[in-house]
Amino acid sequence: MNTYLQDSRLDKLTWLSGNSIEAAILRTDLIHPVVSGNKWFKLRYYLEEAIAQKKERIVTFGGAYSNHIVATAFAAKEAGLKSMGIIRGEKAEQLSHTLIDAASYGMELVFVERSAYRDKQAMMKQYDLPGSYWVNEGGYGKTGAKGAAGMLDFPQHNEYTHILCATGTGTMMAGLIKAAQQHQEVIGISVLKNHFSLETVVKSLLEESEMLKKFSFIHGYHFGGYAKHPETLISFMKETWENWQLPTDIVYTSKLLFGVKDLISKNHFPPGSRLLVIHSGGLQGNLSLPLNTLPF
Repeated sequence: MNTYLQDSRLDKLTWLSGNSIEAAILRTDLIHPVVSGNKWFKLRYYLEEAIAQKKERIVTFGGAYSNHIVATAFAAKEAGLKSMGIIRGEKAEQLSHTLIDAASYGMELVFVERSAYRDKQAMMKQYDLPGSYWVNEGGYGKTGAKGAAGMLDFPQHNEYTHILCATGTGTMMAGLIKAAQQHQEVIGISVLKNHFSLETVVKSLLEESEMLKKFSFIHGYHFGGYAKHPETLISFMKETWENWQLPTDIVYTSKLLFGVKDLISKNHFPPGSRLLVIHSGGLQGNLSLPLNTLPF
């Protein structure tokens, strides 16, 4: 798959720099129009394994607005594989843009009630057709973390003291920890409310030696929970675009940037710190908003 990796770039965040702090953002949202941000990295080795094992289809899980679902659908098609998405919740009369796009890329959509959706093992037994290769929701797993480590595969990343990312499943954060140097601290800003098991989840994806690296978690910037987007957050997203032409999404990057800005104002980072903020893509999730809510 042509991922346009050359289009990933570092942009200075002069508007976040201050108090002797410098900040930059890694624009992985630019690498592909569909499989953007961390999705390609997390899916990379799953796809390679499926092909090596001569599987016919990728089967995975997600909600109606899941970036992972649409990315998997497109990536599987490009790899010459079929795909199936187990979708949380009953089928709506009008499918989301995400699911419409996923179906257009050939993904078979299977809708299950939320109570049944929680039992992933039961669903894997029910829908385990011959030739299926299963990928956890959000690409969670050691294979996904191995791929996410590739997000820091550029020499300049060593220049930063802190690497900050939004965290959902924790897979990307685990990958960043794998790739980080000993002098760097990886900070995960949780987009889930009360997700205090996040540390345990991330550690489960790391080798023992990698747990000696510096990493921490911050839980105060979820804005009410996953995909919650009160007017305060929408206003911040508009301001970020209008002043600095930086697009963000309602689930991940907007909350990350809001948190980084607030932490800098509170002198959270030592003077002289250099921050690398990870833009993990996911902009298609904004399509769940009413038309013209955002200016981009």
